Amino acid sequence: MTSGEIRGHLAMLVFAAFVAGSFPLGAMVANVVDPAALNTLRFALAAGLLLGVALATRGRAAYRGAFAAPWRHLILGGLFAAYFVMMFEGLKTATPVDASAIFTLTPLMSAVFGLVLLGQRVTLRIAAALLLGAAGALWVIFRGDFAALVRFEIGRGEAIYFLGCVAHAIYTPLVRLLNRGEPAVVFSQVVLSASFALLAVYAAPAILATDWLHQPMIVWIALAYTAVFATSATAVLLQFAALSLPSSKVMAYTYLVPSTVILWQVALGAGMPPAITLPGIAATVAALAILLRA
Repeated sequence: MTSGEIRGHLAMLVFAAFVAGSFPLGAMVANVVDPAALNTLRFALAAGLLLGVALATRGRAAYRGAFAAPWRHLILGGLFAAYFVMMFEGLKTATPVDASAIFTLTPLMSAVFGLVLLGQRVTLRIAAALLLGAAGALWVIFRGDFAALVRFEIGRGEAIYFLGCVAHAIYTPLVRLLNRGEPAVVFSQVVLSASFALLAVYAAPAILATDWLHQPMIVWIALAYTAVFATSATAVLLQFAALSLPSSKVMAYTYLVPSTVILWQVALGAGMPPAITLPGIAATVAALAILLRA
């Protein structure tokens, strides 16, 4: 394993921890403020924060050529924005653990898109791990009820968030395909700026209709956390890892998210999920272990 691959794995470990925190916080505010309006502010803050980091660490010279072929940033920014808006929409009714289980379906989808877009093939071992992780996710979503799985009884929130995860799975290989050598922090900042611009147009009515001066404190806590950790930091970590690891392995770290969400929920006083979901969560952890050894 090269030093770049090691750093890619470490980046994704931190990514999983940061992403997990956004699920319980997102559930707390999803029914309080419009998801598109909140995420517009989130992307504005995140893009501004990364701009400062990029200029401080890379300087203005790093932006030379960064805006070439702006269609790249609009595509990636649109996918990124779609994922987060659908996540908050889904969390209006889906539980954080269920949503995080759906998120673990993205490695399998990402491997498919990586094959189509980049020609990245997976070994039999990796394919088996991806299927094991997907099976674990389905166990959590359907509470181990095979009859419910056959009938595909899935809630509206879960269905909406699944579509967001499809956008996320496409995003990962596209980063590698569309990046033209720009540093990760610069490329991330431009993509987040595109996300903000697109959402600002889409969510303008909701932004103007929201009484921002009288929002509860949890809204501002969720906004700060998601902007700094679950957007700025994870965007850089994801793009850094995507440039040194195959798409399937990058997204494999999502298998850690349900377990970490449980820890977040316990820390926030929400308690443990139903015991029936634990075998599925264990399967996702086992899938990650297999992928790390592959």
